[in-house]
Amino acid sequence: MLSYVSGVSAKPLLGDTIGADFDRTVATHGDRLALVDRAAGRRWTYRELSDEIGRVAVGLLELGVRKGDRVGIWAPNRAEWTFVQYATAKIGAILVNINPAYRTHELTYVLNQSGVRTLVAAATFRTSDYAAMIDEARPSCPALVDVILLDSPSWTDLAGHQPDPERLAGIELSADDPINIQYTSGTTGFPKGATLSHHNILNNGYFVGEGCGYTHEDVVCIPVPFYHCFGMVMGNLACTSHGACMVIPAPGFQPADTLAAVAEERCTSLYGVPTMFIAMLADPGFDSYDLSSLRTGIMAGSPCPVEVMKQVIERMGMAEVTICYGMTETSPVSTQTTAEDSLDRRVSTVGRVHPHLEVKVVSPETGLTVPRGEPGEFCTRGYSVMLGYWEEPDKTAEAIDGARWMHTGDLAVMDDEGYLNITGRIKDMVIRGGENVYPREIEEFLYTHPDVLDAQVIGVPDERYGEELMAWVRMRDGATPLTAEALREFCAGKLAHYKIPRYVHVVAEFPMTVTGKVRKVEMRAAAREILGR
Repeated sequence: MLSYVSGVSAKPLLGDTIGADFDRTVATHGDRLALVDRAAGRRWTYRELSDEIGRVAVGLLELGVRKGDRVGIWAPNRAEWTFVQYATAKIGAILVNINPAYRTHELTYVLNQSGVRTLVAAATFRTSDYAAMIDEARPSCPALVDVILLDSPSWTDLAGHQPDPERLAGIELSADDPINIQYTSGTTGFPKGATLSHHNILNNGYFVGEGCGYTHEDVVCIPVPFYHCFGMVMGNLACTSHGACMVIPAPGFQPADTLAAVAEERCTSLYGVPTMFIAMLADPGFDSYDLSSLRTGIMAGSPCPVEVMKQVIERMGMAEVTICYGMTETSPVSTQTTAEDSLDRRVSTVGRVHPHLEVKVVSPETGLTVPRGEPGEFCTRGYSVMLGYWEEPDKTAEAIDGARWMHTGDLAVMDDEGYLNITGRIKDMVIRGGENVYPREIEEFLYTHPDVLDAQVIGVPDERYGEELMAWVRMRDGATPLTAEALREFCAGKLAHYKIPRYVHVVAEFPMTVTGKVRKVEMRAAAREILGR
């Protein structure tokens, strides 16, 4: 049997725009709580949220923003992010998500590459002076007309208009219109702008919510960044398409803030990347929080360690927690586990194909679909695949083939029942002495070491074998730092000799993206210096 499967569903795709779907939710659940911003101490019903969005939408129109214009947003998680997300969707402007970690050089590139006309930004956040960086970048950004700073008179003016449903109703929109540009992490070269439509992200958010069993009774804690699909699609759009409540625990992730939000808002669902769950489970006050309201949630963004998943279920009570797998270019989710899946399936796979999508695993060398059980590149096709990279047709053609299959660059194995396991990135695979070594397998094993809190494995240059393995580890509090010799003893007889890391590097933190993905490209560069290569 070949590694191909398609997702059947009794529920049809949504044919609406984001605005039309939101309006339907407001009509049905107008008096229900829609959004809680804990840091601001504010909360909105769906009807109140609709009014806020309407005010911002009219404000953008008054600035001269029109359908197809790009509106950038550069801010941490806060209610205004959500207002702008839905306001731009209402008027057909294309929201450009800007990574809060960017600095002037990256900001300038993104503003120019996407042609942002209007930028909404926080003035500052933590150590970042966004206003100063915008001033520095602005002379090099000829398309940029207006800058709106949150918590300033410019925002008060923008959001101070009266909602005008008739004016918004006169804007002709299609579900296939581009509505969002999200820049990929850009581990090599400049980031690329994945361009997504209403149809892409509304449906993906809706079916993620279906996978979590959401109804209007659910309260979803969203500590993951809005600038990424995890926050704005799997979080916001999953909630608004089901009438559920969105909870912003803090502008940026803090374990204690997130745990407090779950306990005090009685959240039924919690999102996070594995490093976030690891941090929450390790929080000194963990046992003092009442997490009994939790039912489900999503762990995604990077491979989910088995041991962490088990603790999330056992200690946090998230019996129906799901694993999602995807990428920005696919809106993002392609596969998801379900509450009905066995614990073994939920801790060892990324689930099965999402409704209305196709998945296949192909040989990176031949492009042919491989038999079940054999590793290859994960490819997906369907409504979720992006329109393309913004104004980069050549790079789009490299990622999406002539049959509209998105080539993810991830290595996967599909079993006989259609469950998929992600074994790593093609570029992360280590070839040691002619043996293909998949770091994920070794990382999972290292999690079983009682003193290891987190582990990442990379390949480093080696004269004899071409590449050798190096483990970067974070130790539990009070544990003796792991040595290469001690690691070899722990692995002996349990891992094949060529899979045992030759080098060990103990760190307090891994280099990370804002979304919680480990930057192995930085680790490999640092390792060369550490080892004198």
